Amino acid sequence: MGHDDQVRHSSSFGAAATAYAEHRPDYARDAVRWALAHSPGPRVLDLGAGTGKLTAGLRAADVDVSAVEPDPAMLAELRRAVPDVRALPGSAEAIPLPDASVDAVLAGNAMHWFDMAAAGPEIARVLAPGGTLAGLWNVLDDRVDWVAELARVSGSAAVGPRDTPASWRVETARMHVPTNGAAARFERPEQAEFPHGQRRTADSLVATLATRAGMLVMPAEERDATLGRIRAFLASRPETAAGEFTLPMLTCVLRVRRR
Repeated sequence: MGHDDQVRHSSSFGAAATAYAEHRPDYARDAVRWALAHSPGPRVLDLGAGTGKLTAGLRAADVDVSAVEPDPAMLAELRRAVPDVRALPGSAEAIPLPDASVDAVLAGNAMHWFDMAAAGPEIARVLAPGGTLAGLWNVLDDRVDWVAELARVSGSAAVGPRDTPASWRVETARMHVPTNGAAARFERPEQAEFPHGQRRTADSLVATLATRAGMLVMPAEERDATLGRIRAFLASRPETAAGEFTLPMLTCVLRVRRR
């Protein structure tokens, strides 16, 4: 994806902030615990925090959490969802926190939007020595047959290269490394996967997929056709045709430590 497309996709979520808050899943608790396992202290920054899906999980983990989000509409939803958490406007490339002020930086479904040439030094700056950077992604568990078929039917705009386990591992393995050739500020990465799921109906799953960046920037006619195709597939499957079901997912984590 070129730079202009990257910017267009990453800035698309504000228009769908309310739907994002309603339909996007939280993160597996075991994944959050693993992300924080080597943190030298309890101060955690949720970076690119969106509507607070990960922020709420961090608050439940009894850490001292702050949140930073660049989009005003997403930030407003975050403040409504977790009003007791300090939530600041800012970005991965310009973090509004002092040097060495947090012990871990976590990013939920956001790290792939960071420009690590600028964000890497900023994240390293706010991290205490030995601090942790971790990216978390919720992906579809396509080892389940009907989920694999859903991914195929949905197309890459709705189920992209980081949205299934095997491709996630490849796509994120070097996500902490600047693309401009500068030295990484972090040590060797670790990756792990944790079982997760989300209770959905066919309608709410269609609404969830409609909040993906590729869908948000798609021309309306094409988006309607894609969502119609997904809806027809879900109506055809016994697993999803009637009532609620659990969407099989994994929360996948990339973890690195500050040098």
